[in-house]
Amino acid sequence: MAEIRPFKAMKPKEDVAHQVASVPYDVVNREEAKELASGNHLSFLRVTRAEIELDAKITPYSDRVYHRARENWERLQREAPMLRDDNPYFYIYKLCWNEEEQVGIAATFSIDEYQKDVIKKHEKTRPAKEDDRTNHILATEAHTGAVMLTYRGVSVLNDTVDNIMGENKPLYNFTAEDGIRHTIWQVPEELNNTIISEMEKVEHLYIADGHHRAASASRAREEKKEQNSQHNGDEDYNYFLGVLFPAEQVNILPYNRIIFRFPEDTQENFVERIRENFTVEETDLQAPPEQKTFCMYYDGQWYFLRPNDNVCPGESVGDNLDVSILQDYLLNPVFGIEDQRTDENIDFIGGIRGTGELEKLVDTGQAVVAFSLNPVSVDDLINISDAGEIMPPKSTWFEPKLRDGLLVHTI
Repeated sequence: MAEIRPFKAMKPKEDVAHQVASVPYDVVNREEAKELASGNHLSFLRVTRAEIELDAKITPYSDRVYHRARENWERLQREAPMLRDDNPYFYIYKLCWNEEEQVGIAATFSIDEYQKDVIKKHEKTRPAKEDDRTNHILATEAHTGAVMLTYRGVSVLNDTVDNIMGENKPLYNFTAEDGIRHTIWQVPEELNNTIISEMEKVEHLYIADGHHRAASASRAREEKKEQNSQHNGDEDYNYFLGVLFPAEQVNILPYNRIIFRFPEDTQENFVERIRENFTVEETDLQAPPEQKTFCMYYDGQWYFLRPNDNVCPGESVGDNLDVSILQDYLLNPVFGIEDQRTDENIDFIGGIRGTGELEKLVDTGQAVVAFSLNPVSVDDLINISDAGEIMPPKSTWFEPKLRDGLLVHTI
């Protein structure tokens, strides 16, 4: 069974919620974060990306950054102000984007269950990013960003959520500058047991987006546990902040690839080398029309790539993903990229930026070639997680994104 727990949220006053709310820390770079927070002293990016207030020469992983994050968090609590619940509550978080709705339950989830794979993963995490968010959690004593979780929907829960939205006034209801509408309701306390008991019927939860947040919460828990001689397992640090969405509502966009340079003696014949495993044709398409096909942008021209007969289906679920086929039959043999997590010759462009971003990066010389892919399906994600497999890095881009700062879980 899966454990779900209400929590005492820290949340901003309604009239400043839109100013506090910020994009997740990891979807913008330092310069973009600084620009978004410019002129807004309440922006939550000043907590999650505190380096934007320091000299550009200071690394984001400096102790000074975490110290500033704690100072800014304490300041924000006073100035917004951030209000703390007297009692633990569940929340309903609705996202509206491109006329589609996605509705989840904001709650806290067991780190024990995360460690025991009741809450399943599909990605490996990077040590540097884990270190960063672990230090951030310990400095602020808070989970400042939510993990996006998914599960096979339960009809009683779906009906309960619909009734709450229909019968109660939301706490927040605003449209962010990117056009995404964020609406949040506090769940009446008398419905807590309904949510808890229905979730007990669910065997597994799945991390959709936020593997580093979950892993960092787990590491921070171990440090807090070690420091607490009275540890009993019920402390807030034993649970991480998440929003749980039914799988049928989750929206995944492609995660495209760019290559920065050709290996030595490769540029002149690299298209011929690609033809060893793919048919290559000039096209007006910028996104592949079906699974297991690809589009490539090079030298001002788009190309359509379809696997040849020698590209055989793999034995595992993950081997048959588009991202795996591209890696095994093109990126590795042609560009020598063995590990996408560590190779500095590749970068990943979220589908929200569109294929125009790929063209721009190549046309301006920042990259030499770009590949657009089909998105992974939610069924693929769940099947891979159930099989105990791991997706290649940067396989999924979830949209719309939750906003940080609206619901904070203190530990």
